[in-house]
Amino acid sequence: MKKILLLSLALMLSVVAVAQDKLNEGVLIAKQTMSSDNEQMNAQLQAMGDSQATTYFKDDKSRSETSSPMTGDMTIIVDGTEKQMLMLLDQGMGKKYMLQSFEPSEVDLKDVSVEKGDETKTVMGYECQQYFVKMKQNGQDVEMQMFTTEQISAFSHNTTAMGGKINGYPLYFIMTINQMGANIVVTSEITEIKEESVSDDKLSLTPPEGYTKMEGM
Repeated sequence: MKKILLLSLALMLSVVAVAQDKLNEGVLIAKQTMSSDNEQMNAQLQAMGDSQATTYFKDDKSRSETSSPMTGDMTIIVDGTEKQMLMLLDQGMGKKYMLQSFEPSEVDLKDVSVEKGDETKTVMGYECQQYFVKMKQNGQDVEMQMFTTEQISAFSHNTTAMGGKINGYPLYFIMTINQMGANIVVTSEITEIKEESVSDDKLSLTPPEGYTKMEGM
């Protein structure tokens, strides 16, 4: 259950006055909800309630932070130039980190299908393009519907596995994961966009003190 929730969160930010101007630095706040068609699993997810994800971004770097009673604190830092992703986990039983390349291989891309939709959706004043995605991740079937904007330069870890097949940053997405016959649905929508300076320290790929390397990943 915890592995599924970590996957769901990982594949997971003042309103900008002039949405036509491209935003290269700032903070995004997203509301995330989770549900399931499995009654027992859905009860656990409902007990957790909604969660919030905060993403700090500057140019091609981003840092997304989420917190959940079941999965603990998780931070994902992505560097688009270095093609590296740093994951930090604090689950109450020790602080762990994992640093790896996120560039998908040809084998990975064979399991990814992307189709551009016909619809657009306005989120926080930004017009977003619809995409449909089907893929396998850790042996699990994953389907997503995304609405992305190219007017925000933030680098999204939710689109890194698509091999450049999706343009823009997702301001709204619905992800469905099938696990042992049960579906988990994750919905994420940006509810606040702040144009402000972001410290380079927040976007560093160097693991903080107190974190040890996650083995076997």
